[in-house]
Amino acid sequence: MRSKRQLVKRFLWLLPPRFWRVLLLELALWCLFSGAFAGLLAGLFGVGGGLLLVPVLVTVFASQGFDSSVHMQLALGTSLTTIMVNGLSSVLAHHRRGAVDWSIVRRLAVGLIVGGLIGAQFASAIPSHVLKTAFGIGELLVALRLWLASQPKPSRSLPGAAGMTAAGTVIGGISAMAGIGGGTLTVPYLSWCNVPMQRAVAASAACGLPIAAAGATGYVLSGWQLETLPAWTTGYIYWPAALAIMATGIFMAPVGAKLAHRWSAATLKKAFAILLTVLGIRMLLF
Repeated sequence: MRSKRQLVKRFLWLLPPRFWRVLLLELALWCLFSGAFAGLLAGLFGVGGGLLLVPVLVTVFASQGFDSSVHMQLALGTSLTTIMVNGLSSVLAHHRRGAVDWSIVRRLAVGLIVGGLIGAQFASAIPSHVLKTAFGIGELLVALRLWLASQPKPSRSLPGAAGMTAAGTVIGGISAMAGIGGGTLTVPYLSWCNVPMQRAVAASAACGLPIAAAGATGYVLSGWQLETLPAWTTGYIYWPAALAIMATGIFMAPVGAKLAHRWSAATLKKAFAILLTVLGIRMLLF
């Protein structure tokens, strides 16, 4: 144990002083607060927090003077990286309450991974301003459906293996392109298939892990050795921001999961719709 600690300490001391100054700057600006809030959202809505993180990260990168052509892709890759940690904390909290339907997660998993890898590759080829606009419109469309409170047919249920794989591929692809854990699409989809809201949220949190892992891998590969990226990046992952967000998000996800099981399904839907509306408008106006 001591040797492992010594290795970690040596590694940290090898990092240049400017890395720590930038990390502290990110903490002071946005990432500490947004990481905590994103963790709360991950547990509460099963969304991974990317809905909040992407707009915040774009703002942070603009303030740092990064090349504008990579703002959105860098925000997407960094967001998905943090979702792997925050999402795991959320999943464990829901699992302890026996709320995660792992059969749903397994049936969606293959499609989520394939879609996540494909979506990340597509996003790297799309102009940043186009991604921003599509991201904002997508949030508002999902919010509109929730506001209308349309009820699915009582006879509707989850499809078979082929249908679940296809749904997972679409959800994973769009989520990777948007830098989110998939809850924005997974929760409404499962709800549309008459899965109870609390179960949909818990399953969505688990589904976010393969999306985030596949998407982050895709952003590493697509941004590898790109000359316009700033220092301390691996592909499109910017580590000072990622570490700051994960530092607080991991502790707040269990709090959100606890609230999700206290609130009624109707309250969860309304709160989710408000969140999407605010963030969608913010993204379009940025």
